[in-house]
Amino acid sequence: MLDTYILTLIVLLPLVGALIVAILPRTGKIIPGFTLVVTLLSFLLTLHLPAHFHYGQGGFQFEQNSLWISSPAIRYHVGVDGISMWLVVLTGILAPLGVLASWNAIDTRTKEFYFFFLVQQTAMYGVFIALDLILYYGFWELSLVPMAILIAMHGRSKGGRAAIKFFIYTFVPSALFLVGILALYAKTGTFDFVQLQQTLSAQHSLFGPQALWWISLAFLFAFAVKVPVFPLHGWLGDVFSEAPTAMAMVVSGKLGIYSILRFHLALFPAQARHIAPLMIELAGIGIVYGALVALVQKDLKRLLAFGTLSSLSFCVLGIYTFAATGLSGALFHILSESIIGAAMFILLGLMYERYATYDIGQYGGLASRMPRLVVLFLITTLAMIGLPSLTGFVGEFLTLSSGFAANHAWGTIATTGVILSASYMLWMVQRVFYGANSAMVERTIVPDLFTREKVQLWTLAVLMLVMGVYSTYWFQAINQGVAPLVTHAVDANTVANAEVR
Repeated sequence: MLDTYILTLIVLLPLVGALIVAILPRTGKIIPGFTLVVTLLSFLLTLHLPAHFHYGQGGFQFEQNSLWISSPAIRYHVGVDGISMWLVVLTGILAPLGVLASWNAIDTRTKEFYFFFLVQQTAMYGVFIALDLILYYGFWELSLVPMAILIAMHGRSKGGRAAIKFFIYTFVPSALFLVGILALYAKTGTFDFVQLQQTLSAQHSLFGPQALWWISLAFLFAFAVKVPVFPLHGWLGDVFSEAPTAMAMVVSGKLGIYSILRFHLALFPAQARHIAPLMIELAGIGIVYGALVALVQKDLKRLLAFGTLSSLSFCVLGIYTFAATGLSGALFHILSESIIGAAMFILLGLMYERYATYDIGQYGGLASRMPRLVVLFLITTLAMIGLPSLTGFVGEFLTLSSGFAANHAWGTIATTGVILSASYMLWMVQRVFYGANSAMVERTIVPDLFTREKVQLWTLAVLMLVMGVYSTYWFQAINQGVAPLVTHAVDANTVANAEVR
């Protein structure tokens, strides 16, 4: 019985929690404490998925499929497979860590913050489990609203501008995405992902080549902006710089990468293969460009923003090789990048709470004042630059090896990103933590990590090690999830070659 309704419970619990937050009194830590309980319960529910997942069984699991609206035919169809299951669990584990990261950082409009934070959790879960395109689109659009509001409300100095930029960048492509969804429905009579995939695979004459090409571009454009794929990253620096720590942990990459895998590759394999050379080139440029721009940043958050652009470009590279290793590596890498990025955002947030600046030039010699923080910062840095035995290495290695096999030139260019990432991260560590104490560090006496902060950071540090050493556990489901994408791509290529002949 629980298997049937577990996904609905996961989605609804944060939403119910948000409604209760709206009526709680603004007294002490009642609201963040209650939000922490809700997110912990949600996380425990997500653990049901890997505990009861049937490895080796294809298709979607924990499905619930019932008619929602008869005309147009919209269904409440949810389910997970090897692609989405770990992303649901990832969302679950990052939520309580986001609450803990906001414990002291958010001291104004707390009710509004935690209300929208929980609504954002519902939207994130919904995106990963929805198998009806209208249901998915509803969650996709819902994810934009809390993010924009909280950036505007809690941004450092230019939150309003950053929120508007984020909303425009992501909403306009989403409008084109909706047009693409409606175009599919007009010809197929269904929004259901499984039925759409079967129909598009079986009835190649249903759409003209140009029509399906434009629909696939509408899907890809919306997803690529959300990753972001170079050069659609114009919102990234301002949003990362202004977003509260808990929201910055959410925004990077997961929704876009998942959506490319789930919908662009699965529904439009021939069109995805056609555009793959361009996407590989953009991924290679993004890896190098992001790392070079990060290398010259003077603001810690903007450095992390462009480092994230570089890191996420590895995922794009792996996806569009259409190799099993590349697809699996891309999915594992987004899990790793999310864990590492969350730790880095928390660390930078703790430094900001103590020194009220992200300016690299004002730091120096911090290791002598905060030795526990620097240990965790170094672990996170080494994971970010891909040290073997830590989680960042696995995804980078798989995506680069598949990228090199697909295109030697761009694979080689992308490989330089590993060297550049080590350069900007180690340069930053040396400037901030070592050398002579800066005037700010010298005159400001601050405490090292508190117990609450140690819990957050050591949880993520242990995950970085476990995922690096025992990655095969995660790949059981991931390999199972991406295998149909490889098969569909091969079948689409065979059909395309036959049509040419």
